[in-house]
Amino acid sequence: MARSHRHPLHAFFARFLRSRAIHRHYHRRSMLETLGGTPHERAVPADQAQALRQAATSSSAALLSRLHSSEQGLPAEMARRILKRVGPNEIEQEGPLPWWQLLWHCYRTPFDLLLSLLALISWLTGDLRATVVIGSMVALSVSLRFVQERKSHRAADQLKALVSNRATVLRPGQPARETAVRELVPGDVVALSAGDMIPADCRILQAKDLFVAQSAMTGESLPVEKFAHDADAQLRNPLDLDNIVFMGTNVVSGTATAVVVATGARSYFGALAERLNSAQRPLTQFQAGVNQVAWLLIRFMFVMVPLVFLLNGVTKGNWLEAGLFALSIAVGLTPEMLPMIVTSTLAKGAVKLASQKVVVKQLDAIQNFGAMNVLCTDKTGTLTQDKIALARHTDAWGQTSRDVLELAYLNSYYQTGLKNMLDVAVLEQVQLHHDLEVATAYAKVDEVPFDFQRRRMSVIVIEHDRRHMLICKGALEEVMRVCTHVRRDGTDLPLTPDRLAEIQRITQDLNQEGLRVVAVAIKEQSTEQQRYSVADESDLTLMGYVAFLDPPKETTATALQSLHQQGVQVMVLTGDNEWVTRKVCHDVGLPIHGLLLGDALEDLSDAALGEALQTHNVFAKLTPQHKERLVRQLRASGHVVGFMGDGINDAPALRAADIGISVDTAVDIAKEAADIILLEKSLTVLSTGVEQGRRTFANMLKYIKLTASSNFGNVLSVLVASVALPFLPMLPMHLLIQNLLYDIAQIGIPFDHVDPEQLAQPQRWNPQDLSRFMLHFGPISSVFDLSTFAFLWWGLQANRPEQQTLFQSGWFLVGLLTQMLVVHVVRTRRLPFVQSHASTMLLTMTGLMSCIGLVLTQGPWASAFKLTSLPAAYFPFLGAVLLAYLLLAQAMKTFYIRRYGWQ
Repeated sequence: MARSHRHPLHAFFARFLRSRAIHRHYHRRSMLETLGGTPHERAVPADQAQALRQAATSSSAALLSRLHSSEQGLPAEMARRILKRVGPNEIEQEGPLPWWQLLWHCYRTPFDLLLSLLALISWLTGDLRATVVIGSMVALSVSLRFVQERKSHRAADQLKALVSNRATVLRPGQPARETAVRELVPGDVVALSAGDMIPADCRILQAKDLFVAQSAMTGESLPVEKFAHDADAQLRNPLDLDNIVFMGTNVVSGTATAVVVATGARSYFGALAERLNSAQRPLTQFQAGVNQVAWLLIRFMFVMVPLVFLLNGVTKGNWLEAGLFALSIAVGLTPEMLPMIVTSTLAKGAVKLASQKVVVKQLDAIQNFGAMNVLCTDKTGTLTQDKIALARHTDAWGQTSRDVLELAYLNSYYQTGLKNMLDVAVLEQVQLHHDLEVATAYAKVDEVPFDFQRRRMSVIVIEHDRRHMLICKGALEEVMRVCTHVRRDGTDLPLTPDRLAEIQRITQDLNQEGLRVVAVAIKEQSTEQQRYSVADESDLTLMGYVAFLDPPKETTATALQSLHQQGVQVMVLTGDNEWVTRKVCHDVGLPIHGLLLGDALEDLSDAALGEALQTHNVFAKLTPQHKERLVRQLRASGHVVGFMGDGINDAPALRAADIGISVDTAVDIAKEAADIILLEKSLTVLSTGVEQGRRTFANMLKYIKLTASSNFGNVLSVLVASVALPFLPMLPMHLLIQNLLYDIAQIGIPFDHVDPEQLAQPQRWNPQDLSRFMLHFGPISSVFDLSTFAFLWWGLQANRPEQQTLFQSGWFLVGLLTQMLVVHVVRTRRLPFVQSHASTMLLTMTGLMSCIGLVLTQGPWASAFKLTSLPAAYFPFLGAVLLAYLLLAQAMKTFYIRRYGWQ
């Protein structure tokens, strides 16, 4: 069985940190649907399609011979030689860029390109000092981005190292062993069972009721049965070959052995991967919100920049200078730091979560973590310890029975499909006491594998050439459906209504003790039949039950209380029965506001189900389809839904949720469908993840609010200055330096503290709130800009073109320091510096950039930046402006919180 957090073909793990734009969430739909067109239009290259058809139509023996393999697999040494020749079984991904390409990507921003243009103009006009200064600014800007993105790449690599990918491989003369999926080569023989991801394109050698979900390839929702026979040579489409299984699909039920025929880029998936990577995928709510902010500022820029250009060109007459000034305004309005801030904040959150034993596979899932207000979880392993022990083995009438334990052991021992925790508990119980040697007395004939429609499985055994015995084990209701008799004191009795009622009472008593009851039934057959199917599960005799105990976790009650305090409603969605579910919920302190069974969901419309979800928080006896429908209905009702599960039956719900959460020990298909992997299956870990998600989202929102409101205010000031002043209020170089210093200060935001009240409730993206915030806070900076204009014009008499350097220096410093100050006002809903303190890094960065601004105007290098020292009379005014700005911004914040609240 493959053991992986995520199949390597779906991982594309490094991509989410490499992109300087915002990561695109992996859209869970058919790959071919993503690419568009019909299967024939999207056919793989002819040589690959021909290779698949040749493997499908050849006999097993001929194919194995051509691959220099056998039904026992490749020798280890030969596999190593082939691996060196063909390379690892990996799809070419978007790995980290070479350093020189990354450096180029960090350089080609509007900010750095415009600075380079200014440096070139300075050099052409002979101003070497300005050329050196501006060139140094470009080097500093690019270096900061380069270092930050390299750190993000390293964080991705460290997280990727936590993801393991394994498959069960056969070797001649050796027991089956787990091997890294990337080491598979053509000719390897792999064992497949329910829950496994298909690790490569394979030809089936042996199969038993094998059903494979190919929706990832074809978009078809129903599983497809696969066989070991030779395929029809007339089939043209590789997806129609019923003896080929494709990399990236998964086993729904049944078992098989298969030989690998194509790996990595030579697989069907590999042939489509490049086109898949380039396909457009829809954005998540968070990405769409961030893009809304970016496009709002860009549209603002497209309107304001031409207007500023025309106003300054007409009023000042210097069109070159007006053009450079307008370009500088464009750069100031461009949220060039937004991708880096978002990526850095998400990456820091992911690394932080990794230290809490939470592996983030999709970076954007962190934001959904913080926004989640409903958590749907299975019962087993989350509310309980996931340490299932066999507590009882009784006959149908509740008396301890050695025969029932023996039958259950045979069923668990001989089945080759997915061995769940119940099977493991039976095997461990028998092996611990060494009191049964039944395995040596029986030989296996056949089996009917487990699936989630029947919820039972059967093995057929024979004892010393006697009659065949079909042993069926599964959910009580499903086994009872195919039973016609019950054994009592060695006699088989018909299942009359009275006996059924007594059986129901006995099993219900066991359930109310918190025990999970699994029924065991048998049927004897003649030895003539060698192949068995689901149809043979009929006319069975109920022998008794094996009952299991999975104790509640000691930490569950505390974790549930923490999630409740965080505003997250926990709902239990389980396939277990009502009585066990009630007992576990009672033991962990989860109040049951209403319990609904799966059968009742069948008759409910979507509207009625939506109403039921408002009055019920526990759902039992659910199928996988029920779980998926409940999750979708919760989302349709406006909730941000997380789903936590680890079984095959949880995969549809994991895909349907806003955030899919699985665990390290989950089956492959569950981990493939999840966005987040918990290395520790605990709600306590989940509570920590929710807090970190909210912390990450809050810090990203700080930058977005600051950028939007600051840019809006600056543009208003520039428009007034362009009309009223006979010279530019600031030179293009000044605007760019100010913008650079402000951007550098924002690097501390991902490391900032977040107030407890911002972590108390789910946080969701609200673009309308952002627009409102911008309109309220933006004009505040314009008020003080205009006050500064007035003081400089009349107070310092900087009202002639020959005095413009003094004017520009004065506004440069006011603009820079007020921007640094407002960072501390907007970062918290509390009183800054008194009730809430910024992180050391943010304090350091804003303080350092403020000091640099003072040095630029008052230091010896002022003339190099076309600035001048400001007179002593300026600084009392500067202090008054900063104090008044702080008070007015705080007053506006208080008003805003009372009227609109605070995100």
